Amino acid sequence: MTAPTAAVDLTDVEAFTTGRHHDMFRWIRANDPVYWQSAGSGGFWSLTTYDDLVMAYREHTVFSSAHGIVLGGSYHNAVDTSSNRMLVSSDPPRHRQLRQVMRRAFAPDVLTRIRAHLRELVDSAINRAVADGGCNFATDVAPELPTGALMGMVGIPHDEARELVNLTHGMIGYRRPDEDFSEDEERLRLAGIQADIFDFFADILRDGRAEHDSGLIGILRSGQLNGQPLQEEEILYNCLNIAVGGNETSTHSACDGLIALMERPEQYERLCGDYDLLESALSEILRWSSPNAYDHRVATRDVRVRDKQIRAGDSVALWTVSANRDEAQFPDPDRFDIARSPNRHLSFGSGIHRCIGATLGTIELTTLYEKIISEPIRFVPDGEVRRQPSNFILGVADLPVRVVSAPA
Repeated sequence: MTAPTAAVDLTDVEAFTTGRHHDMFRWIRANDPVYWQSAGSGGFWSLTTYDDLVMAYREHTVFSSAHGIVLGGSYHNAVDTSSNRMLVSSDPPRHRQLRQVMRRAFAPDVLTRIRAHLRELVDSAINRAVADGGCNFATDVAPELPTGALMGMVGIPHDEARELVNLTHGMIGYRRPDEDFSEDEERLRLAGIQADIFDFFADILRDGRAEHDSGLIGILRSGQLNGQPLQEEEILYNCLNIAVGGNETSTHSACDGLIALMERPEQYERLCGDYDLLESALSEILRWSSPNAYDHRVATRDVRVRDKQIRAGDSVALWTVSANRDEAQFPDPDRFDIARSPNRHLSFGSGIHRCIGATLGTIELTTLYEKIISEPIRFVPDGEVRRQPSNFILGVADLPVRVVSAPA
């Protein structure tokens, strides 16, 4: 397999929105699996195989999370302002301490509340789509998953939860390829949206609603690290962590799952006819969509991976979207198979950084697809799919669908 190196550019956002990234990663895994991506005056390393990602997740003392989760839009080497303040941007022992506090936000009673909200919102959204004969699934249905989760976890009404979901969508989709903005102007836009999200949670924190709340903010407010309460900025950063991490991945997995099923009617019908396949189908949807394309790390010391020498301070991208299609781990990886087994995808990460909201994400997708496959209807495409311009969160911005009767 050959491809010109110039065609492999992992900072090319358009390649990700058009699906060409899968070709790039296929070539990289076969020819240069520990790949150096030049970018501006610097660059970053990319780990692209399943085994190398599992290794890097395991060797968390070598590959530090404390420099931020994003490569600065495409890359950066500076320490992120959330370093050791936000769960996903922290290393042990801070990471372990924060995780112990935040785990309470995913307790069984919280998940029970969330399930109730999800069932109500999903039923209403799907019933509305059926009554209208169709919808934009990406804006009318999928966002109700994180909306219900936020209602149950934060304790806010539907309109506020939906406002927050819209803010996080704007944060991930802050790049607008149809507008001529400089990089500095785009960064200012991103900073403004982040500030709006912080203000959203700060208002709840300061207005007394969280004083005796069993929800996320109350849990963080009463939490302690080394016997000391969390500072306000630590509370806000971890609210941002939950809002963005949970909102984006569940929404976009839901959309990409439906796209995959609509493109493969035989798989769609098989799933609708056999509820026992739902669990494996959701695992395949998560593998297939890989909504969180990569995790950013920084090497804490010189380390050799395969035949490449990574130096202390180098940025490293752990490309989940590539590992989830590694031929050495997944037979026929470019085939969407709702019965795939085993399916040890890395969409929720691995090791100490396995997503704290993995169970919640599974509940969200299960609630949605239980409703979809139980209805005597099918969704079919009804227009062009539009994707968010990002190489970090692989999201669907628009998914127009039409409702038709299920085959007799």
